[in-house]
Amino acid sequence: MPRKVDHDARRREIADALLRLATTEGLESVSLRHVAAEAGISMGAVQHYFRSKDDMLAFAFEYQSQRHGQRIAEKLGAAGRPPTVREILRTTIMEVLPTDEESRAAWLAGIAFFIRAMSDARMAAVVAGGGPKLIEFFAEHLDRARSAGELPSGVDPRQEATIVWALIDSQATAIVLGGRTAAEAVDTVDYHLDRLFRG
Repeated sequence: MPRKVDHDARRREIADALLRLATTEGLESVSLRHVAAEAGISMGAVQHYFRSKDDMLAFAFEYQSQRHGQRIAEKLGAAGRPPTVREILRTTIMEVLPTDEESRAAWLAGIAFFIRAMSDARMAAVVAGGGPKLIEFFAEHLDRARSAGELPSGVDPRQEATIVWALIDSQATAIVLGGRTAAEAVDTVDYHLDRLFRG
């Protein structure tokens, strides 16, 4: 009997190969052929799932975002109780910060997508949505915390959400460039969250 192929799994395998290459080589010189070799499949198989490099890049970017979301949900669910807003924010920040090999690779892949977006309008549209979505996510939860009296009444949730995103961006960059250790960056995150939630 012919072997049944899990098409979604194959797309994810190809995306994983692309993300590995993005981490080590960037995206400008990566071709469908390079990705096929990295994934251990034929060029024709890659072309079967993705009509072009742009399609493959867009899928891989969204796939990486979905993996972040799944890991955050798993970590928050492990406590066996509804998480606090502070826990939601901290867990999300810790998922994005490059504090270990996996998250470092994800951050470097994100940089590769950002560089590609500078000269590719389609990729720019995909990448540009990431930051605002995360800021909106933070703002909604901070607004809920303020309504529950967990934050001072004068706190502006959207401004604070923007500050949290800027904190992630600056600390992640410092980590990958060697200017700060992961532990130092985490200490700074906790310092800011403590001040925010203690008023």
